Amino acid sequence: EQVGGDAGIRRLVDRFYDLMDTAPEAATIRRLHATSLKASRDKLHKFLSGWTGGPDLYVQEHGHPRLRMRHFPFAIG
Repeated sequence: EQVGGDAGIRRLVDRFYDLMDTAPEAATIRRLHATSLKASRDKLHKFLSGWTGGPDLYVQEHGHPRLRMRHFPFAIG
């Protein structure tokens, strides 16, 4: 609720991906994503919903996120 509930999470996710789509400093990571960011927006919204204490939408649909495994092939600095 402190971030504005579901609508606040949606705004946060939309702002993040809007910046990824337009900010020059995000061009490298943007190229790693599909042309449409719709699926990425949806997955992050579902993940953050559960991570912030709301409904565990991501886990219900996709199972445990296993973030370490999913990001292992990428150099993160």
